[in-house]
Amino acid sequence: MKRLLAIIFLAIILFGAYWFFFKKDTHSTEQKQEAIKIKKHSEEFNLSIANAINEYLNIRNAFADADTSKIKEQIPKFIVSIDSLKLDDLKKDDSLILTLVQQQLSDIKANAEDILQQKDITEMREDFRMVSENLYPFLRTISYEGPKLYWQNCSMAFGQDKEGSWLSNTAEIINPYLGKNHADCGEIKDSLQ
Repeated sequence: MKRLLAIIFLAIILFGAYWFFFKKDTHSTEQKQEAIKIKKHSEEFNLSIANAINEYLNIRNAFADADTSKIKEQIPKFIVSIDSLKLDDLKKDDSLILTLVQQQLSDIKANAEDILQQKDITEMREDFRMVSENLYPFLRTISYEGPKLYWQNCSMAFGQDKEGSWLSNTAEIINPYLGKNHADCGEIKDSLQ
């Protein structure tokens, strides 16, 4: 009986030693592996996304300046950049992702085209809000890999009860909905990288 108790006691000590010395190393290795981020898109794909984002940011800046002629000048460039996206990388993924991305791009393009039809800057800003509201989930769907972008929001962009959101490449708030008088109205809600 004493011998059996000694064996059980020894087994418990060995198990405890294993757990204490070896289990911690495995856990820290797993954390290090999670920190490694592997790019899954080609350079060509990422460059086409970067071009579309740059065109979008030019439009955002024109809205912040309330410059309707600059807005109408930038919109066709943005539409061309959307049409020029290199979606071949997404064909390797699930076909549902490609279908979703194509629908999102169609909505982005339709709302951008609507801006060209508007004469009133408030209506143009409403359409820009819809471009932004579609562009943000698009970037999340494709697992955006470019420089950090900020998803910013103004709770009173269209009055007390209608908010507006937009993307920015800086943490600084440059509100495209309220013009120069309230250019800094807003907050960061999320970021993409």
